[in-house]
Amino acid sequence: MPPTPTAPTAGPGLSAATAVVGVIGDPVSQSLSPLLHNAAFAEMGIDWVSVGFTVTPGSVAVALQGARALGIKGLSVTMPHKDAVAGLVDRRTALADRLGAVNCVVNEAGGSVGDNTDGAGLVAALRRGGEFDPAGRRCLVIGAGGAARAVVAALADAKADEVVVVNRSADRGASAAALAGAVGRVGVAGDAARCDLVVNATPLGMGGACAGDPGEWPLDPTLVGPGQLVVDLVYQPPLTPWLEAARARGAAVANGVGMLVHQAALQLTLWTGLEAPVDAMWRAVSRHGALEGPG
Repeated sequence: MPPTPTAPTAGPGLSAATAVVGVIGDPVSQSLSPLLHNAAFAEMGIDWVSVGFTVTPGSVAVALQGARALGIKGLSVTMPHKDAVAGLVDRRTALADRLGAVNCVVNEAGGSVGDNTDGAGLVAALRRGGEFDPAGRRCLVIGAGGAARAVVAALADAKADEVVVVNRSADRGASAAALAGAVGRVGVAGDAARCDLVVNATPLGMGGACAGDPGEWPLDPTLVGPGQLVVDLVYQPPLTPWLEAARARGAAVANGVGMLVHQAALQLTLWTGLEAPVDAMWRAVSRHGALEGPG
């Protein structure tokens, strides 16, 4: 069964000459990537468009082949395909190879190239406006999936003093922590109390899930408070119950829109070779009402 396209959220006048990029995932209807990329294309005045494709886990290889056959310039990759795509592209960048996860595919004449902009996107979002610089800070990341691994590596590369990984599977947690090198270690939820930054890199809370069951929250919010920044990479809903609880404890909070904007900007540059209009992309999500917290 072929991937099901969703309509473009915005974009220039379309023609047979329009360059196409897309986002693949399952589900994908909630993705803001087309909104961001189309706002950027409009600001740049280039004849490109971004659309969403629902791709089931069993169809990823066929979808990648089809994208190349159709001349699609590139793909943004969201859950649950980041690990699978890493094993299917023709070539990976050093970072994507290190992470074993791909969130961006660039289709070139010589084949498909897999890269990962998630971690750099989060760090750029944290630093935007001088809000938070990971350098010299103690950081805790919840999760060990593709997004979590990207965040762990990026925080270490940004000179964090410590990167603690908390994950239900000890082996996967250790593997993720190893990406931070000497500053990485596996920890427990209680370590959050002494960290400057706490990041939920799991899908817990997405779509409002776990709203009435604190036992299913990523981490007990009583462990955080004033002077700490708590980030949930989930951005639907804009304020998860877990973030709301952390804010009630006095912590500064932010959702995953900041990372989404900046990783999307980096993807756009990989596809087009042009600098992305980040401010225009921020305006697009602001109009959409997805913002919560710094940025």
